[in-house]
Amino acid sequence: MAQKNETPIIVLALLITLGLVGGVYWWLANSYDIRLGFFANNQSQANLLSGEKSFASIEQVPSGLFSYGGSTTWAPIRKEVDSAIETALPKFQLRYTNPTTAAPGSGTGIKMLLNNQLAFSQSSRSVKDKEYQQAQQRGFKLEEIPVAIDGIAIAVNPNLNIPGLTLTQLKDIYTGKITNWQEVGGENQKIVPLSKISEGGTVEFFVNNILDKEKFGQNVEKISTTTEALRKVAQNMGGIYYASAPEVVGQCGIKPLPIGRIQSKLIPPYKEPYIPPTECPQKRNQLNMDAFRNDEYPMTRRLFVVVKKNDQTDEQAGTAYANLLLTDQGQKLISKAGFVRIR
Repeated sequence: MAQKNETPIIVLALLITLGLVGGVYWWLANSYDIRLGFFANNQSQANLLSGEKSFASIEQVPSGLFSYGGSTTWAPIRKEVDSAIETALPKFQLRYTNPTTAAPGSGTGIKMLLNNQLAFSQSSRSVKDKEYQQAQQRGFKLEEIPVAIDGIAIAVNPNLNIPGLTLTQLKDIYTGKITNWQEVGGENQKIVPLSKISEGGTVEFFVNNILDKEKFGQNVEKISTTTEALRKVAQNMGGIYYASAPEVVGQCGIKPLPIGRIQSKLIPPYKEPYIPPTECPQKRNQLNMDAFRNDEYPMTRRLFVVVKKNDQTDEQAGTAYANLLLTDQGQKLISKAGFVRIR
């Protein structure tokens, strides 16, 4: 009998406990907008609690379809970051637009921006003075917003046996002063330097900073795409090519070459130890992010979002896009794409 009398008491105690738990949850839910499974499923809330800024934290993101274009160096960012932005902010639609006649690149992207063909552009070089002036003549201003750091890597044939090149040797190769690998410690092999044909930021960076604005040598072979250039280097013992490090370092058919300001300090664009093509693609060389970040590697540059300052939705779209890339979420994705975060 005593056991039967205790049963209602136990049930009542259980109901009171459940009621108290439910009341506490109801109070928390109404006070702090907590939901079951909310923290596990909502990355933005998790970022907020950890102090990180997500895409959802950016205000004044306009709605609509916005055309943008420019640098081919940005392709990995467009793949990793831009798709994530559209997933998080479906009303902010992005459409990459190629030029109708010229090859895509930083220069053509800025030109399209000046001609009102784009809302904003992506660039791997700074805006030039004449481009600022052209914008003013059209009644608006241009603003460049840095969002990442990129390294320029040198690709050679994997069978070429040299430890690396100095910046001076690299300049002499591309201006035609050095024409045989034997002159820089290699075998008696004719050098076949390759360069892209485009108004691209990579070519302009190389000419301005490595060649000191000297012209390419007559022996430099012009190539339309990086894919084509890397294929030629893989097939030609004397080939050499330069491009954005994420496009070069992980490739199986070529060898990324250490570069230095002086011969005694050659810095590889990849993490050591070097992984030869015989172990690729099971293993791939990884970017030497630390050397890019601390400026130990001698060929780095910043990547920019170029915004049209015209007090219209184009400006709002460009500013929002740059701000999205500068969030913790955006910077993590930029790092995943193979570039150095600046925040």
